[in-house]
Amino acid sequence: MVDLSVRIGDITLQNPIQPASGAFSWEYADVIDLNRLGALVAKTICREPRVGNPTPRMAETEAGIIQSIGLPGKGIQYFLDNIVPEYAKFEPPLVVSVSSESIEDFAALATELSVPDVDVIECNISCPTRNTTGGNFALQEEHTKEVMSAIRAATDKPVWAKLSPNAGDIVSIALAAEEAGADALAIANTFLSLKIRTDNFRPALGNKFGGMVSPALKPIVLRMVYQVAKAVKIPIVGIGGVTKAEDVVEYMLAGASAVGIGYAGFRNPTALTTIIDDLEAWCENRGIERVSDLIGAVRDDDMETDTLAAASASV
Repeated sequence: MVDLSVRIGDITLQNPIQPASGAFSWEYADVIDLNRLGALVAKTICREPRVGNPTPRMAETEAGIIQSIGLPGKGIQYFLDNIVPEYAKFEPPLVVSVSSESIEDFAALATELSVPDVDVIECNISCPTRNTTGGNFALQEEHTKEVMSAIRAATDKPVWAKLSPNAGDIVSIALAAEEAGADALAIANTFLSLKIRTDNFRPALGNKFGGMVSPALKPIVLRMVYQVAKAVKIPIVGIGGVTKAEDVVEYMLAGASAVGIGYAGFRNPTALTTIIDDLEAWCENRGIERVSDLIGAVRDDDMETDTLAAASASV
């Protein structure tokens, strides 16, 4: 029997598989056993009701989808009264993703969500279609540190900082979030993207830009996880392009303690539990007793890690 459990700070997950925020609902219980997941991750919420972005909100590409939903929802009180009780029916810890356009509002959300049935607050400080001071704080170190410090001061709950792949130097952003008190990092949010229709020459999305989700992004996010894991001491949740058990293994070898699954769940909700089964079988076949032994176990000590030095080395 393989021990699939992992720890992210003070939270123990029975396995490293969880959905990505915005790609999941408790209604998945109609097709899969939610009690098998490592954690349940609710769609990002805001304090006030939001109608979301103009339609169309999703566009297909050859390699995945671009989406710009715009965080629609009925606000924090509706969430606490109606959504949290639905998730409380299941055993895995509940991770609540939150977003705001101001530091003060982020802190208020953290305070209001400090209730018994919420286990983790995932701070979506990286919404790709917002600017650096209007919700996408994770593009700059200073803004990241300011918002995460305010959130940390507002709650005793574990807080995870969801970072942006669109940042110029994600390692510096990660270090700023860690310094400000984040208990873990979620790497990464979606890639800011654009699709233009060739029939009418107009952007395919009503909001023009959207976030790209695709299996093709996994090597890019994997590189980010690897680099950040070398620099920080807090756990990492890798998010991007996971479609099979081997993807989970790669992320863990790079330094992630768990993974979030979005695109694969869109295509087939049963992918979440299938990957859990396949991960256990993968470990059993290789005599790996604890999946946590894979975290950061990439064998690269004898390899050049400085990109510039490697590029200038003689062939």
